[in-house]
Amino acid sequence: MFGWQVHELGDPADALVWGEIPDPEPGPGQVLVRVHAVACNFPDILLCQGRYQEKPEPPFTPGMEIAGEVVAAGEGAVARVGDRVLGMPPMGAGGYAELAVLDADSTLPWPDGMSAGQAAGMFVTYQTGICALEHRAKLQAGETLLVHAAAGGVGSAAVQLGKALGARVIGTAGGADKCAVARQMGADDVVDYATEDLVTRVKELTDGRGADVIYDPIGGDVFDASRRLVAFEGRILVIGFVAGRFAEAPTNHVLIKNYAVVGVHWAFYRRVAPEWIPRWQGRLNDLWAAGRIAPLVGAELPLREAPEALRRLGSRGTTGKVVLVP
Repeated sequence: MFGWQVHELGDPADALVWGEIPDPEPGPGQVLVRVHAVACNFPDILLCQGRYQEKPEPPFTPGMEIAGEVVAAGEGAVARVGDRVLGMPPMGAGGYAELAVLDADSTLPWPDGMSAGQAAGMFVTYQTGICALEHRAKLQAGETLLVHAAAGGVGSAAVQLGKALGARVIGTAGGADKCAVARQMGADDVVDYATEDLVTRVKELTDGRGADVIYDPIGGDVFDASRRLVAFEGRILVIGFVAGRFAEAPTNHVLIKNYAVVGVHWAFYRRVAPEWIPRWQGRLNDLWAAGRIAPLVGAELPLREAPEALRRLGSRGTTGKVVLVP
């Protein structure tokens, strides 16, 4: 098969090398999948740079989310040849290639009616969203949810899920085009941080109270602003650090305002509580079938253009998910 590998760590444009790679073989419980689409994620960039929390030894292949067709199955696999599935390949043996393997606990049905790009972009992003909002934050109908980067792949999923759970959703985005996308995803109000003061505008929209739950995949200065915007007994969900700076939460401030800073490391559930993964996927499938969620694919590029796709993602100029198609 052909695919991308990282032989030496660095920025994706330099680190990713296209070439022929030996076909993987499914072991016990695994399936071999012909990749129909692979979604790009910010951790793919960090993997190439050696900055992700998991650090596979080079050479390795990035690609955290795939959708495709099973072409071979190991003993005890949960899917059969011909099944259409989605899932997360083992770290370092990812989906930026024509073929990939999935473990049993990462092999889930491709929902009926979803495009390949939507199915590829659903697993990590929407699993993280339902884990964060419903399981970790206990978001309640009628509460106010503030979603940062609401036009991106992670944020747009959180907007849709927040609305499906009955929350009032305020999105933040930079620029008129991205704000329009956030509204299309269902946000009740959108703050354009390119032209408006984030803290002032959100306080205006909430009559000074702030947001009950804040979904923060950015960190850095945005997290600092979130501390000023969280309501009494609110919850700030730490999803990621796209800004590149690990923000700090002074415990005196947490105490005085009576709020919680809640970490959401979804991948950790796959190791210590894997029984949650199929439960959450069933919940998501029901929401999809009911028309309450629809993964947004902002761009589809050929697999050969993976460095360009990650460049666009890293520049934060994209909306929805960026997907590669072999």
